[in-house]
Amino acid sequence: MGLQQPSSFPIPLLIDNQSAIAIAKNPEFHDWTKHIDICYHFLRHKVESGDITLDYVPTNNQSADVLMKGLAQEKHEKFSKELGLRCAN
Repeated sequence: MGLQQPSSFPIPLLIDNQSAIAIAKNPEFHDWTKHIDICYHFLRHKVESGDITLDYVPTNNQSADVLMKGLAQEKHEKFSKELGLRCAN
């Protein structure tokens, strides 16, 4: 069903790992990365098809971390605000 939100293509995907971006954008790395999980090859396919773009964001600015990591309160509040999250009371 999905989120049913309008979107335009390509959809930017903000990543804090420059190696992952290089692997997804450059098929020459394929021989070195045959052991990598299929999900990363899926990303490469989506980049090649123009569905997504991979853009670098420094780790300290990776607001999605609020959804995946335990953070210090200051970072948690900053990233929550950036994502438009609020406490449900």
